[in-house]
Amino acid sequence: MLKGVIYMLIAAFAFSWMNLLAKYLEDFHPLQVVFFRCIGTFIFIFPYMIIKKVPILGSNKLWLSARGFLSFASLALYFVVIQRIPLGSAVALRYTAPIFSAIFALLFLKEKVKTWQWAALTLSVVGAFILKGVDFRIDTLSFVLVIISSILVGGVFTIVRYLGSREHYLTIINYFMVFSIVGSLFFIQHWRMPVGVEWWYVCGIGVFGLFGQIFLTRSFQLADTATVAPIKYMELVYALIFGYFLFGETYAGLPVLGMTLLVLGMLWNVWIKRKG
Repeated sequence: MLKGVIYMLIAAFAFSWMNLLAKYLEDFHPLQVVFFRCIGTFIFIFPYMIIKKVPILGSNKLWLSARGFLSFASLALYFVVIQRIPLGSAVALRYTAPIFSAIFALLFLKEKVKTWQWAALTLSVVGAFILKGVDFRIDTLSFVLVIISSILVGGVFTIVRYLGSREHYLTIINYFMVFSIVGSLFFIQHWRMPVGVEWWYVCGIGVFGLFGQIFLTRSFQLADTATVAPIKYMELVYALIFGYFLFGETYAGLPVLGMTLLVLGMLWNVWIKRKG
């Protein structure tokens, strides 16, 4: 289980950079950003799968396809929201996903979620919202879209956990890449060519997305959903650290309190699982 926790921490670090680059690409159509995010991963993963003879289609095609479609839809909605509201607010609101993943895991995988785990999950959610505070720049549509994205992410986490040892982790990731690339191509008429430094952002979002996806998938294969899903909250903590050291951003008492509650909730949840 510890290895799964470490892998999720690495995934959160990579995804925090991916989120930042997605914000820099806010002048692009969000589905073009989805394409950038996924094509880089596909270029690296697919040839490796061929060389290593990793199954391309897998055995659980229905669930793999469901994972691919839900991931594509969730990512598309998320990038739409990132372009509409502040990045930190979008990240914080998407942190409702572990609540949904815990519910889905309980309903469909029959994973036991203890009472104190629900308390820990709730504490992390409360911390995330305190961390960002009430942001009146979040319009109703953006709020609805990011919550839908979070629900879909909860479903994705649960499916990945179900597939677990049933499928190679690269097969699981590849379905996400293929569905996202094909889906984003339907909006190609709205795309434009990157220029200058934008090429670095385009390449970076693909690379960080690749590492994040690999470590996230492996994390869910090594530990149960309720334990590792909340650790993705570290994306917001990483963002705050980057802001402080790279841009000299400081934080008042309430954001620090929120970050503390967020981290304590995650650690509490992991401790409960290890104890049980």
